[in-house]
Amino acid sequence: MIAAAVAAAGRGLVERETVAEVVALCAVAGEHLLVIGAPGTAKSEAVRRVAGQLGGRYFEYLLGRFTEPNELFGPVDLRRLREGRVEFETAGMLPEAEIAFLDEVFLGSTAVLNTLLGLLNERVFRRGRTAVASPLRICVGAANHLPEDPALAAFADRFLARVFVEPVTDARLEELLEAGRGGRPTTPDAPAGDLLGALDRLAAAARACDLTPVTGLLGTALRRLRSAGIPISDRRAVRSQNLVAAAAVLDGRDTASARDLWVLPLVAPTADAQALARETLADLVGRAANRSLAHTAEEMSRSAAARAERLMRTGAAVLAEHGGLPDGRDSRLRLEAVLREIDAGFAPTDLPAPLAGIRAGLVAVVAPA
Repeated sequence: MIAAAVAAAGRGLVERETVAEVVALCAVAGEHLLVIGAPGTAKSEAVRRVAGQLGGRYFEYLLGRFTEPNELFGPVDLRRLREGRVEFETAGMLPEAEIAFLDEVFLGSTAVLNTLLGLLNERVFRRGRTAVASPLRICVGAANHLPEDPALAAFADRFLARVFVEPVTDARLEELLEAGRGGRPTTPDAPAGDLLGALDRLAAAARACDLTPVTGLLGTALRRLRSAGIPISDRRAVRSQNLVAAAAVLDGRDTASARDLWVLPLVAPTADAQALARETLADLVGRAANRSLAHTAEEMSRSAAARAERLMRTGAAVLAEHGGLPDGRDSRLRLEAVLREIDAGFAPTDLPAPLAGIRAGLVAVVAPA
């Protein structure tokens, strides 16, 4: 169900599948996500769509230098104030949200960021005499670039995973234009607002996931990253296990394996560091893949297994779409594009059997009569 919801949320958002998938990964892991990219790259739209699919109470706000704490956390309760008690009304505000999105997150004032630190780390909102346990599953922060101020380093470190977003590549501009003309897609296969229970069950399964088989490999991987000059704090090293466990559960398993180590580049702090992490761990993640998070597993690992998983899902989706639409030019172009990508990525002798079946279906549609 979660995989279908993520796929539905990403439909029509060209090259933003990774954002949608990592939101789901972090929600299951109980970790927070930072999305970095230039304005106009659909960061907020991707998060909104995933939140809409998962359901629950959603809070979104654009921070600025003059944002007051009560704009996020709620105003003073005037009834209690008359009694001499300083408490806050949090109904409908961030402390009671289950999924939150904070745009331009590093522009918040010191008062805002200090209060956020406790909320993000402990899931408890404390201000004045108010102490409220927060149901927050995930907070996604977005910014145009990483902060240069060292004083913001502690706050930025609360966001374990990082996704760096670039403008859509030239090769897919036509697809972007087509998606823009079509507007927001319908998502009948994953109705909005009914998956929070499933998300919580996956989160519980992730907490119970057996990490013993990968503890040694994980230690080796983290040592390599540090040796390569990638700063991985003790806290980030420990919490990276949450992403590994979530990846395993989303792949349908209750025991982690080397197949799940593709998540490690996500904890590297910069885009360059993530690229270096992928190179450094290439041999450890060579067989990585994930049935629910196919795009991100491929992007983070560059493995053939992950590429095959993603192409199987993409091929099946375009074949199903073609079957329900008139045999138009745009549909045929998408079928041909997937077929070309399969042939470019795999020699006939290396083609996995399930992907070979998808390829045969594509050929049957696009081949001339």
